[in-house]
Amino acid sequence: MDAKPLPTDPSVRIRKVRSPGGFDVWLIGGSSDRSVDLFHGFLRLSWPGVIGTIAGSYVAVNLLFACAYAATGGIAHARPGSLVDAFWFSFQTMGTIGYGAMYPETTLANALVASESVVGLLVTAIATGLVFARFTRIASRIVFTTHAVITPMEGVPTLTFRVGNDRLNTVLDARISVTLSRVEKTREGVTFYRNYDLKLVRDRNFALTRTWTVMHTITPDSPLYGTTPEGNVENQVEINVFVQGTDDTTHQPVFGNANYESEKLVYGARHADVLAYAPDGLLTLDLRDFDTLVPTKPIDGFPYPAT
Repeated sequence: MDAKPLPTDPSVRIRKVRSPGGFDVWLIGGSSDRSVDLFHGFLRLSWPGVIGTIAGSYVAVNLLFACAYAATGGIAHARPGSLVDAFWFSFQTMGTIGYGAMYPETTLANALVASESVVGLLVTAIATGLVFARFTRIASRIVFTTHAVITPMEGVPTLTFRVGNDRLNTVLDARISVTLSRVEKTREGVTFYRNYDLKLVRDRNFALTRTWTVMHTITPDSPLYGTTPEGNVENQVEINVFVQGTDDTTHQPVFGNANYESEKLVYGARHADVLAYAPDGLLTLDLRDFDTLVPTKPIDGFPYPAT
């Protein structure tokens, strides 16, 4: 892919964003409307961030009305021009507390109180909706191995990686899609990213509890057939993974995705076994070896070098 300098025109919108695959890209141009981005950004906040954002917005609105009260006056028992008294009166008004120590006594002050009451209803409704949307958003804990490997499987080179569920629940009817993208040139000499769907040995798991080994057999019709680590780097090969299923507790959809760039595609290795039998005969699942790689020996007909 040819190098392209970033535009220097200040009128062109340039920002760094995180792609679904988990890597950073420069996004040039696009709409200047950020309202949708703000909403999705709020949903991605941690709970401390959510509480801090709502509390900060609530204080800011009260401070705005406090400035109006302090500037116009008309609040009984409030010190003239006191922003502190006006601020506490604004909090009591928006919170519908009304202790009675301070109250509006002019037409303008009553108009400000009425305006703040309406704004308070809107702020409460918006905050309630945002918190509800954030609270009902299911954050899946679908995990993936750090590396994808190409290893002999029944005498055939096979792309494999693991998918795990880091919760104690079960992901029902889990489905997985895997695509390969790489840089290619057409007969016309045009360079672009071409995407290939990889056919999996099994692309559906009715109950994902802990681990699932995903496999793609590298046959002559596979886009990975005849590839090498050096060629993958040159062609900017990426393996993109998307998993979706249903949470058995909430019955809501859950999603997970991963991206394996050429540096994370290891030839001549396999993932260590995580299943074994204990001395008492019970099956054990050792997740400490979830990411562990074990070298494999080349076999006849396996044209892929170890790295």
